[in-house]
Amino acid sequence: MFTLPTPMISMQNIKSTTPIKVCIVEDDTIIRNGFSMLIDGTPGFRIVNTYNRCEEAIKNLCEDSPDVVLIDIELPSGMNGIEGIEKIKKARPKTNVIVITVYENDELIFKALCAGAGGYLTKSVQPAKLLEAIKDIQEGGAPMSTSIARRVVASFHKNQNTPLTQRETEVLELLAKGKSYTHIAEELFVNKETIRTHIKNIYWKLEVHTKAEAIEKAVQERLI
Repeated sequence: MFTLPTPMISMQNIKSTTPIKVCIVEDDTIIRNGFSMLIDGTPGFRIVNTYNRCEEAIKNLCEDSPDVVLIDIELPSGMNGIEGIEKIKKARPKTNVIVITVYENDELIFKALCAGAGGYLTKSVQPAKLLEAIKDIQEGGAPMSTSIARRVVASFHKNQNTPLTQRETEVLELLAKGKSYTHIAEELFVNKETIRTHIKNIYWKLEVHTKAEAIEKAVQERLI
């Protein structure tokens, strides 16, 4: 559950007469209200509206006129966050968007960034860090949680023309770490037969016949 400790953040560079206007799109009522209380209760920031669906946020976007939109990616119904980001940036290019989610999936991260998100945070972010991220993106920064930043940096070292899917890459990375089929299945929350199918596809795509050959080729071609 989101808690609301007293934020430790300097507001020296934020004028109280021109607060940063923030809109929140989050389906979890507790989290949405918690973020809203934190932001609206901090000098230099003002909540202009909160929504549990993208459609409503986009409908009122011009009226709300937010500087920053905090948006979840996986919303339970209607438009998802990725599509919402695209529409927000199309309607108001100068509005900054920060994704705030529980998901750290590489594919979702890059879809969000390609859609126009300027920041990506996990919901475990500390209150003070959230406030700093909002301020940072208004000043031209690109705030990201540490774990997300590591994944983004690591991705630049990989071959972007990989023939493998995201899940096949995850399976191969775990194989390279010495994980058994059973452990890989448990870690990815699937059954062993699904893992066997992924490995069969990996062998076929990489034109190899053994685990050792697959790992060696993947390393040489920077696929993992």
